Amino acid sequence: MEFREVVRRRRMVRRYADRPVDPAVVDRMLEHAQRAPNAGFTQGWAFLVLDTPEDVALFWATTGADPDAHNAWLDGMRTAPVVVVPLTSKAAYLDRYALPDKGWTDRDEARWPVPYWWVDAGMAALLVLQTAVDEGLGACFFGIEARHLDGFREAFGIPEDHAPVGAITVGHRETDTGAPGSPARRERRTNLVHRGRWGTTVGA
Repeated sequence: MEFREVVRRRRMVRRYADRPVDPAVVDRMLEHAQRAPNAGFTQGWAFLVLDTPEDVALFWATTGADPDAHNAWLDGMRTAPVVVVPLTSKAAYLDRYALPDKGWTDRDEARWPVPYWWVDAGMAALLVLQTAVDEGLGACFFGIEARHLDGFREAFGIPEDHAPVGAITVGHRETDTGAPGSPARRERRTNLVHRGRWGTTVGA
């Protein structure tokens, strides 16, 4: 698929067909995710892949989805056969930039203008979403509520120095793609690009 078509067709899909996903496709998603830009080539991310019915069910149970609860979003999202959880390690970045080739002599977090461990993991997650489109699949990125993080960590043995940035459901698109998201309720903004100086906008 042409890259412009991948970008144009990317949507958050919230309901999936009852079909398995080829493990080779999941591997390609993760291979591409690891090609994302990352500060200092730290590679301070990790990816938890849940691709069995038991692991997917445990994911939903530990992130607050009561098996008896029903709503349009949850009923659709639980049809995904694969869940990928991108994680990031702040410690890996602090360690990397304390090495001689970076010129810092300590792990002071205040040196960082923004927390690039989150930024880099987000870019990796986007490559998973784009690869899904290129492979003819659907995917949806969403957050894990803070109140459920401890239970999720315990259930899947997540080390303390790694934090999930969210989760991505993956599967074959259903004709009904699930509960409508915010784009169904909000118009796409056209005043986001400022050329030369702030206030001089052009249509996106």
